[in-house]
Amino acid sequence: MTIDKRLQVISYLAPNWFGFYQAIAAYLGRVLKVEFQLQQGKYDPLEDPLLFQDQIDLAFICGLPLIRYSKVGSNQLQTLVAPVMQSSRYSNCPIYYADVIVNANSNIKKFTDLAGKTFCYNDLGSNSGYNLLCHRLIQERYPEKFFGKTLQSGSHQRSIRWVIEGLADCAAIDSVVLEQELKDFPELLQHLRVVEVLGPSPMPPLVVAQRLGISLIQQMQLALLQPDAEMQKVMKQFGVRRFAAVRLEDYDILNQIYSVGVARRRHRSFVDLSR
Repeated sequence: MTIDKRLQVISYLAPNWFGFYQAIAAYLGRVLKVEFQLQQGKYDPLEDPLLFQDQIDLAFICGLPLIRYSKVGSNQLQTLVAPVMQSSRYSNCPIYYADVIVNANSNIKKFTDLAGKTFCYNDLGSNSGYNLLCHRLIQERYPEKFFGKTLQSGSHQRSIRWVIEGLADCAAIDSVVLEQELKDFPELLQHLRVVEVLGPSPMPPLVVAQRLGISLIQQMQLALLQPDAEMQKVMKQFGVRRFAAVRLEDYDILNQIYSVGVARRRHRSFVDLSR
């Protein structure tokens, strides 16, 4: 397939990984002789008109909004690869966790100590920041209105700062985002403590528009599964061991968890985190 225009790439993920996504776009452009234009998403993916109009060629996206979108935009997006992190906690698999953090100086030692506290989350559509915690509350049959107060921060990075500054008592943070933030700002480490780990969940993937054609899609996937030395250097900097091929079906579990949470909230049978 001959591409005579720049491919539009968007990241809906945390900005502290944007440099990695830039490196991927540059690498694919170098290998495939195609120009890629990358931008940080301005909208929630489920509210982005460019996505609904099929104007995005590649996207870095959280698995939960991806699988939810696939129910309305079927046969539009195809999963390409997802990163596999170097750390042993990821077991050489394309997975991540939600780390529940508190201020290191607080008297919160375990998950049950969060009862009545102020919880902040990045957004309602986030798997790590909201969905997994809802699931934990349902699983363990915690009482309605478990938290005393909830706040929406707008981003994982802001949630981290709010916990440090005392604006919130706790937050659930994507483990990969948290690790990168502590790498970028090591002084934050002394102010935070992880009291619970939720997951694992399938790692947010890179997805591609199916209209680009099977040949180009296969070339992109092969290039990422067999990165050159320059790309491997950037991967190492971000703690990425390798890329793994993933399927859209791998993310079905996230939608199942989300659907249970929605149903329970409608029946007011567990904590309403969004109040």
